Amino acid sequence: MVEGKRDQATVTFEGRRLGKLIDGVKVRYGVTHADERGEICEIYNPAWGLTPEDMVYCYLTVVRPGKVKGWVYHENQIDRLFVTSGALKIVLFDRRKDSPTHGLINEFTLGERNRGMVVIPKHVLHAVQNVGTTEGMFINLPSKPYNHENPDKFRVPFDAPEIPYSFEDKLGW
Repeated sequence: MVEGKRDQATVTFEGRRLGKLIDGVKVRYGVTHADERGEICEIYNPAWGLTPEDMVYCYLTVVRPGKVKGWVYHENQIDRLFVTSGALKIVLFDRRKDSPTHGLINEFTLGERNRGMVVIPKHVLHAVQNVGTTEGMFINLPSKPYNHENPDKFRVPFDAPEIPYSFEDKLGW
């Protein structure tokens, strides 16, 4: 007889995540209010206290099915990614040597049925993978406007040996 391995709990009874977050990462799931006319979902409110920086810049990114954008990090800005549609997996890797969570990976799967914002601290590598069958979209509300003359964006190869993560398809249960 083949013995199975018991699943480990990933959320509490109330639905809160059990896994450890990378130091400085914050997640706020969007609440969608629907009525006969449609839906509304708040994206950002400074009163939530997600970051001390006010919103100064905003842009929309589309990720095509099966594609990955990243790995990138920033030295001077934080990113605040809010997923609006599709099914996107946001993957973070804490590359900061002085961080208490150095080397930790976080994954968040967000989309039109599970909207939310992930706040990504400076120097944390991040990538976004479309795990759905339609275009996925996210809005970024970075803490600094884009600097066209001196972009604060640093790219790392997908297969960098320091990153213990692969975007290859994984078997599901």
